[in-house]
Amino acid sequence: MARSWRRRTAAQGGAALDRYAYAFLAGGRQRVVESAVVALTEQGVLSLSAARLRATGDLRSGHPVEEAVMAACPRSRRVQEVIDRVGRSQPVDDIARRLAGLGLLSRRRQRITRRGRRLLAAAAEAGLPAYVREGPATLPAGPVQRGLLAAHPIPDGLGRALRSMGRALDDRHDASAGDNGDGGSSGGFGGGGGSGGGGD
Repeated sequence: MARSWRRRTAAQGGAALDRYAYAFLAGGRQRVVESAVVALTEQGVLSLSAARLRATGDLRSGHPVEEAVMAACPRSRRVQEVIDRVGRSQPVDDIARRLAGLGLLSRRRQRITRRGRRLLAAAAEAGLPAYVREGPATLPAGPVQRGLLAAHPIPDGLGRALRSMGRALDDRHDASAGDNGDGGSSGGFGGGGGSGGGGD
């Protein structure tokens, strides 16, 4: 199946791309490293447990990205540290440079172009692995999926919103406990909720 999507998408796109190039188009640098981690765990040369990666074997002949991942964790290392380090490595830079040269990625912001989206869609139809296209959420439940999903940080804006919601819920709980049995306070509580929603 892997050979099939390589042949078909190469013919349609005019250039042979490997799964790590498609991973960059689909999800940027983090997706490239995640895809390498999945491939290496499947080969049995890398283990992922409790959100930590550890080399467990020798990589005989691998892709430069896979070699960079193995070099980044000769001993146990946090998944996020490996993603950050390898994501800034020369092999990943080389992928970005090549994709930009092919017109599949913008040079300045490294975002997928319209041509890149067409090529990625063709690869998906030809059987590109789901975890390359859509990320670790598509992996079977287990330590690899959990470890990679745990490496996805909550965006700053969302984190602030969640903390604000938590404080609002605490305030409402305190107000409800203090005014227990007071019918009038019920209306005030509803009004406070409305104003809070408007603030969001």
